[in-house]
Amino acid sequence: MANQSSSYPIICASFNQDNSAFAISTKDGFKVFDSSTGRLCYERVVGAFVIVEMLYGSSLLAIVGAGEQPFLSPRRLCLFNTTTGTALRELNFLTSILAVRLNRKRLVVLLQEKTYIYDSNSLSILDTIDTVPNLKGLCAFSPCLDSCFLAIPASTTKGSVLVYNVMDLHSYCEIDAHRGPLAAIVLSSNGMYIATASEQGTIIRVHLVSEATKSYSFRRGTYPSTIFSLSFGPSMRLPDILVATSTSGTLHAFSLALAINQRSRRSSSFLGSVLPNSLTDALDPAHHHVLHNAVSAGVKSCAVVRKIEKVPASSLSKAVACRFTISVVTYNGYFQEYTLTINNQNEAVWALEREFNLSTATQALSKKS
Repeated sequence: MANQSSSYPIICASFNQDNSAFAISTKDGFKVFDSSTGRLCYERVVGAFVIVEMLYGSSLLAIVGAGEQPFLSPRRLCLFNTTTGTALRELNFLTSILAVRLNRKRLVVLLQEKTYIYDSNSLSILDTIDTVPNLKGLCAFSPCLDSCFLAIPASTTKGSVLVYNVMDLHSYCEIDAHRGPLAAIVLSSNGMYIATASEQGTIIRVHLVSEATKSYSFRRGTYPSTIFSLSFGPSMRLPDILVATSTSGTLHAFSLALAINQRSRRSSSFLGSVLPNSLTDALDPAHHHVLHNAVSAGVKSCAVVRKIEKVPASSLSKAVACRFTISVVTYNGYFQEYTLTINNQNEAVWALEREFNLSTATQALSKKS
């Protein structure tokens, strides 16, 4: 996720595939942090980078320079080993690299009008996809090997998404999600669900990938807002929650599982409830939980759902609540960690657990709300 404003200290920020770590880049270099402790795991001061992508908790990084120095070309992808501090391999392209995604079998490189698929181990090229102009490098990736999908825009004028099977190397489906161009896409880690937002940013839609024309819709708000990030909660099946950040500075959480489960009780079949026929079938706004002023308005941010726990609800002794740990990196240089607790009556409580400055901190400090 590259920064669009040079006024912010953070140029790019990304979490690894299981959200256990995150990386940031500044004008001086890049840093890797442990998400659960806030510990600084690695730092390299060599200049600015526009892409720093991790491979789970390994020592491998995929990095792309910002071009401020000749050896940090935005057209060169370097696979870097943090243990040895050396470059393992380099890939060079004719135009700037806009995004990189990887897992243990595949490496994906996005340019403005082409996407390259490589074998992660041999770096042999497996496929090249000609794409519509994708100036923002917008993409989503599900890292699991069983349903390893890449999602990229399929149009510049409307919000359609091309879903590509990265393991089997073929186009899987195309989803018509919005009337306007896309601003954000995310795939669930298991590859089953995809969430999208258009440049309008008022509606967020969730699709079951295997049924490309079906979706649920959440209303984020009435006024337009640019969606900076979307993230599903970790799950083997239906994700419990979807979180979003936007230019409004608000942190949005949509109780996906609770809303769908309640609707399924009113339906004669499970598939009939999970897959409504209308794209405008908006879920109950009661399942939309909002934290205002989580981030300064206009400041770019990246949020992920790092952990889900089942805990006794305080209001009802026999009820069980879900507690979600949500980690946020802001491009003005801060890490924040919130907990959101939602009980069976859909009552929600937000709490800020930690916050620290990414430029100076080497260990996270607790801050209870």
